[in-house]
Amino acid sequence: MAIMNIPRPALTHMGRMRGRSFPGQAEYEQTLHDLSEASVHRNFDPYIDIDWDSPDLRITPDDDRWVLNERFDPIGRHEWYKAQPLEKQIAIGMWRQANVAKVGLQFESILIRGIMQYTAAQPNNSAEFRYATHEAKEECQHTLMFQEFVNRVGRDVPGGAWWFRRLSPIIPLFSTIAPMVFYMGVLAGEEPIDHLQKQFLRSGAAQHPAMTAVMQIHVAEEARHISFAHQLLERRIPTRGRFPRFLLSLAMPLIMRILMGAIMVPPKQFWEEFDIPREVKKDIFWRSEESKDARAEIFGDVRMLSERCGLMNPFAKALWKSLGIYGRTSRFRSEPSYAAQ
Repeated sequence: MAIMNIPRPALTHMGRMRGRSFPGQAEYEQTLHDLSEASVHRNFDPYIDIDWDSPDLRITPDDDRWVLNERFDPIGRHEWYKAQPLEKQIAIGMWRQANVAKVGLQFESILIRGIMQYTAAQPNNSAEFRYATHEAKEECQHTLMFQEFVNRVGRDVPGGAWWFRRLSPIIPLFSTIAPMVFYMGVLAGEEPIDHLQKQFLRSGAAQHPAMTAVMQIHVAEEARHISFAHQLLERRIPTRGRFPRFLLSLAMPLIMRILMGAIMVPPKQFWEEFDIPREVKKDIFWRSEESKDARAEIFGDVRMLSERCGLMNPFAKALWKSLGIYGRTSRFRSEPSYAAQ
């Protein structure tokens, strides 16, 4: 079995093999080695670790645990939703949760394809190759988990916005054409869902146990995936020239805002199926003070990363603010929000 381990000395030569190195390279590679070891020794299989056929996880259309939580879901806190009959609240909640899982599946499918293209360009003894491949394997398990959840909920949900689904074949190309932009997109997709799921699990709020089981596995493994994206960007961006860094500083908030909308806001089929007024939609996601606060809070970790990478210049900060996603910067990764404490 020793032949399967990557020798520690080989890890330190990754940059030299590519004819370049960067400050903190040895520490970066050691972090990737540790993440890889964690993936080997602590991983999940949705068909082993979730007892889908357990009576406790049985999904029925009259279970009020599908009612959207008003503390954590912007739809659940709106007065229009609260005024609906319980049966309709449950139906909306089931559709909403199933669609969130479907969007997660679509995003991770893009991520897997991009990662595999990225790893194909890595040299021998690359710590990035090893960990990124571990991540792709775990994301494949997540897509199985999400689709199983959608199938059992029994709603034929489409997932993300139409343009997001249409661009799905193109987005992975950025992993080799513009890898920094691609990994910004990775964080734009992973951070909002991870942030909300962690808040929910920390709160101990009631929900259907099938959703809880999915969240627990997803949060446990996404912590490693997000850490990799943070580490890669933090180490690679400072090696770019001044003008490329300036462009990346503007790309960061734009990518966060665009993908946040694609992932968090339900597609038009949702609003049509439940006959939800257009004004209610605008109020839920854009105009209410609660939605503004949520958008400002959700990227605290990414703003921390931007500052560490030197991307939070006056122009970038103005763009973050104009897009409505500027707020308190995290002091450390996964810091609980004030609202969740």
